[in-house]
Amino acid sequence: MLLEHKNRLLDRRFALLKIWGDDSLFHSCTMDVYITRLRKYLKYDPAIQILNISGKGYKLLE
Repeated sequence: MLLEHKNRLLDRRFALLKIWGDDSLFHSCTMDVYITRLRKYLKYDPAIQILNISGKGYKLLE
């Protein structure tokens, strides 16, 4: 989904509903863990960044 929305905002609620079918606190925390892991894997490529847009979602910058 991040790639599909590359350089654009990926709405957090939209992603939660699409992946898990709800936006519960449990799934929200799970998504945070996955984003943290993605950042860890991608940290060696300075051209790629995942930004948090507070209260909105994420943005994958390439």
